[in-house]
Amino acid sequence: MPNETKQRTCLAIVLAAGEGTRMKSRTPKVMHRIAGRTMLAHVLAAVQAAGSQRIAVVVGPGREDVAEAVKLAAPGAEVFVQEDRLGTAHAVLAAREALQDPVDDVIVAYADTPLVAPETFTALRGPLAQGATVVALGFRAENPTGYGRLLVEDGRLVAIREEKDADEEERRVRLCNAGLMALAGSEAIAILEGIGNDNAKGEYYLTDAVAAAISRGLRTAVVEAEEVEVQGVNDRVQLAAAEQVMQKRLRERAMREGATFLDPGSVYLSFDTVIGRDVVIEPQVFFGPGVVVEDEAVIHAFSHLEGAHVGRGANVGPYARLRPGARLGGKAKVGNFVEIKNAELADGAKVNHLTYIGDASIGAGANIGAGTITCNYDGFAKHRTVIGARAFIGSNSALVAPVTIGEGAFVGSGSVVTEDVPADALAVARGRQQNKPGWATEFRSRSTKK
Repeated sequence: MPNETKQRTCLAIVLAAGEGTRMKSRTPKVMHRIAGRTMLAHVLAAVQAAGSQRIAVVVGPGREDVAEAVKLAAPGAEVFVQEDRLGTAHAVLAAREALQDPVDDVIVAYADTPLVAPETFTALRGPLAQGATVVALGFRAENPTGYGRLLVEDGRLVAIREEKDADEEERRVRLCNAGLMALAGSEAIAILEGIGNDNAKGEYYLTDAVAAAISRGLRTAVVEAEEVEVQGVNDRVQLAAAEQVMQKRLRERAMREGATFLDPGSVYLSFDTVIGRDVVIEPQVFFGPGVVVEDEAVIHAFSHLEGAHVGRGANVGPYARLRPGARLGGKAKVGNFVEIKNAELADGAKVNHLTYIGDASIGAGANIGAGTITCNYDGFAKHRTVIGARAFIGSNSALVAPVTIGEGAFVGSGSVVTEDVPADALAVARGRQQNKPGWATEFRSRSTKK
């Protein structure tokens, strides 16, 4: 069946028109993030991975911000507006223009259901290749109260029954409706147009697609998923719950691919975090988007990484911060209370403690002493510092960019360097020390009398 599915054309319609008032936020609900990526982007990525060659996203009126986010996450996607909120089937028909083009399969997904895996969307398409016209996604609920029930006879879906309409026997059914569907492309518009609005709200519900298909003698089917996978997000509590599910997935994947987590539950990953083999991650580490950690590196506790590349065998932390543009070479060392931003450390370079390196290039084997800072910002523009291979920067030095420290050069502790330092030279840029014998005794005597 997977091979048959791959050969079929697929349109995914993602519904992103919900208000999300329970989020208590100015940010549209589908734009809230899980593992560093919006819920909307998670769903778009999943339907693409499931083989959708075309994507249509339905947004609410005045939601140009959501439309722009669609273009960023899936540049080829089409955006349609549901001007009036008249139900889920009505929302799907807002993308009528996309539905009119010939396609084998149509997936209907929700942008606030971000945990559905690509494999589940692929499975949802499967029965369409076997002749089904409508396929509903279901789950076995631990507590089915409040959910619509999927009623199945002889392996075929015969109805979706809302709980308020179900009899006592139907309420005992634990197979519940997840809301997601797949439709045969050739019948999709006819089925959707066959859905009426004879209900209390006068709306057109996608769940009625099953009855519309059966009334025309067409086949229906059910595909099951785990309950945790199909949970939707309507408020901040559910957002946090979805975050925990996603984090568990990401941690398990990293560990199965060869990384060691000393305390997995305290480490937070992003959707795109790449961690190599034999990497050790200590507790309380946060990975923002865009981080790659190569094999055999160690990330010590309480470190924060974002937009950074950590080379093979490098050592980071504890209490280190790697900001976007940080690139560490093999066996480089970034120690405690060190911040690296838009800077490269070549192989074996060491920045061990209490240091800020920004907009800089550090050569192989260079050693940066404690308390060193690159003064990269003059109030108007950023400037670059270049430190050559094997250079030694003494503690508590300030390197005022733009400045170059040559290969093998030494900078004396406490220096404020404003001019280039030649290779293999010593630079000392500080006031000359003066010792005044007896000064301390006299000072204490005066102070005591006062």
